[in-house]
Amino acid sequence: MTRIQFGIVGGGWRAEFFLRIVRSCPERFGITGMVVRSEEKGRGIEQHWGVRTFRTLDQMLAATAPRFVVTSVPWGANLELLKNLVARGVPALSETPPAPDVEGLRDLWECVCSASGCVQAAEQYHLQPMHRARLAVAAGGKLGTVSQAQVSVAHGYHGLSLMRRFLGIGCEEATLRAFRFASPLMAGPGRDGPPQQEETRQSQQDFVLFDFGDRMGWFDFTGDQYFSWVRKNRLLVRGDRGEMTMDGVAYLKDYLTPVELKFTRHVAGADGNLEGLCLKGVQLGDEWLYRNPFAPASLTDDELAIAECLVRMDTCVESGTDFYPLAEASQDHYLNLLAQEALSTGEPVRTQRQPWAD
Repeated sequence: MTRIQFGIVGGGWRAEFFLRIVRSCPERFGITGMVVRSEEKGRGIEQHWGVRTFRTLDQMLAATAPRFVVTSVPWGANLELLKNLVARGVPALSETPPAPDVEGLRDLWECVCSASGCVQAAEQYHLQPMHRARLAVAAGGKLGTVSQAQVSVAHGYHGLSLMRRFLGIGCEEATLRAFRFASPLMAGPGRDGPPQQEETRQSQQDFVLFDFGDRMGWFDFTGDQYFSWVRKNRLLVRGDRGEMTMDGVAYLKDYLTPVELKFTRHVAGADGNLEGLCLKGVQLGDEWLYRNPFAPASLTDDELAIAECLVRMDTCVESGTDFYPLAEASQDHYLNLLAQEALSTGEPVRTQRQPWAD
């Protein structure tokens, strides 16, 4: 198995996901270098993670030969960074939205097309083990023809990516209607850990209806869900033969035979099991819908999905096979931008066909 060597631009919270993956799977992945502007922060990363850091992209590319470069930078900086990599002929895996606005998305699309650049997005949610299992069910026929997806599992473009995939939607046009609701919620944990005291805050919940004509998507999310102990994710996907929730599937095998099945996560390391601490896979009934290719590494579902992004990006560089191309990433962020417009104005918004739709 060839070790996948890649570079990173950025040293923030999301970049640490890649560092943890490399530390847990050193035989699969390696980091040639990281671009971190702060010399002090760079020294800290080198001491803690054992990864070489550079102050500029020029320095990293002159000293190393990464298979591709992950861009893990703020939205505003990502567009010019990706254009720079495309101009150099360096394959890029964009960990953040490819551009902050529609004009930037169009600009980047034209740049990549004219240079035949290799740009993919590290959109990981559809590759998380449970979502991979659920998407396999939606595409596998048990639900029949899917017409509705209510998704409350991730914010913005992440949630909309899942919604599109559950519905089998590409760049079809839609009408959006949206509203926002705020309610009090006792504060829970965050990126810095558990709460230090009891505190009540306002929790903002966004609702966006996507009317595609023959299919309907319902986006519903509050940012508290990522860490909250009491705000749970929710999912409902409906077809003409059945429906799926977070936990399982109910469908008609024939018009007289209803079937109900639950998803089962198989995890090693519990109840005295000595195989290690890792996810083994996901089943529905007796069918394996996901087997963990990175076991026995101890990784979260999100880290497993990001590791899969790295593997698929390596394949893309080798063979040109897209796994989450710029067109998809652009459409998801475009829908997210329109959703924000509908939320802020309270008026219906209609999508327009964009250059990447062709």
